[in-house]
Amino acid sequence: MQKVLILGANGATARIVINRLLKETDDKLSLYLRNSDRLKAYLNNDRVTLIDGNVQDSDLLKSSMKGIDIVYSNIGGVDLADSAKVILQAMKETGTKRLIFYSALGANHEVPGKFGQWNEKAIADYLPGFRESAELIDKEKDVITTQIRPAWLTDKEEINYETTGTNEQFKGTEVSRKSVADFVVKLIKDSSKYQNESVGLDKAGTDGDKPAWL
Repeated sequence: MQKVLILGANGATARIVINRLLKETDDKLSLYLRNSDRLKAYLNNDRVTLIDGNVQDSDLLKSSMKGIDIVYSNIGGVDLADSAKVILQAMKETGTKRLIFYSALGANHEVPGKFGQWNEKAIADYLPGFRESAELIDKEKDVITTQIRPAWLTDKEEINYETTGTNEQFKGTEVSRKSVADFVVKLIKDSSKYQNESVGLDKAGTDGDKPAWL
């Protein structure tokens, strides 16, 4: 049994992860989010603790990390780098060693061709935060990290994905949230994998100038 802290726990991918962990493991989950009433369905689950707060509240975040084995960050936003700084500092101060961090394609300038150009324009407001976060995490020596860089997300009812490594060019244009959640769950179950790596996730065969559904 592990203790897992999930930040941004109301996110669509995070909710899939939560339900799978409750079904497939005996892990205890601390679910951290703004307006915890959104997850009140878990109130009576004795394996779940709901924490209402902002990730940039350093004191609350540190108190929430006590006794935690793995932190899974599912947060986003244009201020992602500011949040990443607080998360990393809180982990160092509390001695929490393992971080799974939800990033995005393009964080490492790794998306080639016309799709890369299109992606730059499509998420221009957010890429600086992802890239600064990636730089912060890459330099971190006291925390074992895995960054996840998924392609454009779909709600398809499928688990179908391939991975690309830290120094490889990105491949496809899309991937399902269920696929990303599957990778996260497997990593939480065996956190010895992909240590200090940045992993791209896409559905094979979806290469193109942009996602097919746009």
